Amino acid sequence: MSTTTVQKSATADQAPASAAPRKVRRRSERSLVGTLASHGILTVASLIALFPIAWLVFLSLGPDKDDYLHPGRIWGKMTFDNYSFVLTETNFFDWLKSSLVVSLGTTFIGVIIAATTGYAVSRMRFPGYKKFMWVLLVTQMFPIAVLIVPMYQILSELQLIDTYLGLILVYCSTAVPYCAWLLKGYFDTIPFEIDEAGRVDGLSPFGTFLRLILPLARPGLAVAAFYSFITAFGEVAFATTFLLDDEKYTFAVGLQSFVSEHDAQRNLMAATAVLIAIPVSAFFYLVQKNLVTGLTSGGTKG
Repeated sequence: MSTTTVQKSATADQAPASAAPRKVRRRSERSLVGTLASHGILTVASLIALFPIAWLVFLSLGPDKDDYLHPGRIWGKMTFDNYSFVLTETNFFDWLKSSLVVSLGTTFIGVIIAATTGYAVSRMRFPGYKKFMWVLLVTQMFPIAVLIVPMYQILSELQLIDTYLGLILVYCSTAVPYCAWLLKGYFDTIPFEIDEAGRVDGLSPFGTFLRLILPLARPGLAVAAFYSFITAFGEVAFATTFLLDDEKYTFAVGLQSFVSEHDAQRNLMAATAVLIAIPVSAFFYLVQKNLVTGLTSGGTKG
C-alpha cells in the first residue's frame, strides 16, 4: 500500500466528522440575549408595580404629617407610632368589622344571584333571555352621581339608610350584572351533556346546577367572588352617602377622618392604608389558585 493510498483513506475517515450536521435550536430554547432581555423587562415591570407599595410603607414610618414633602428625613426617625395610633386611638376595628360585613355579604349574596342568573340564561331558552343580559349590561352605563339620589330615596322608604343590608344591596346592584355576564360565559363552556346526565340520574334542574355545574365552575365563581369583594371593600361614594354612624364606617370612609378642612394627616393615612391591605391580601391568597385558573382557562376539564 502506497503513502498516497493511506492519506486518501485518512481524508475519507475525517470527512464525515467535519460534515456533521449543525445543532438545530428548538423553539423552547432561547438565546442568551433573549433570556437576558425578557428577565430585564420582567424585573423593571416588577419594580414599577412594587414601587407604590414600598413608597406607601415608607411614608407610613414617618412620625410627622409633612414627612412626605421631605421623604429623605424619614430614614433617621423611622417609627411604628403611626400604626399604634391607628390601632388604639381610632375606630379601626369598627371599620374592619363594617368592611368585612359589607364585603362578605356582597360577595355571598352577589355570587349566588349572579350564578343562578348566568346559569339560567346559559341553559334555559325563555322569551327575551338574550335581551335580559343586555339590560343587565345597560345598568352599568349610569354614573354613580346619577344613581345616588334615587337609591337614597328607595332605601329611605325601606328604612335601610345607615344599615349594612342597605349598603350590601346597593353594592349587589353593581356587582351582579358584571358577575352574571362573567359566569354566563363560563357556564357556556361546560358541556350541556353534563346537565343531561344529571337529569338521567334523577336530579332536578337545581340539583344538577348545585351538584354538577357549580363544582366545575369553581374558578369562575372565584373570579366573581373576588370582583364582588373588591368592589364593596374599596367603594367610597355609596358608603359615604348611606352610612351615617361613624362606628359603621367602612375603611374607605374611615380614611376620610384623617383629612380635615386645612390639612391632611398623610402619615396616618399611609399607615391605615397598609393595614387595610392586609385583609385584601389574605382574601386574595385564599382564592388565588381558582382565580388564576378562572382567568386563564374555561370550565371544561380534559
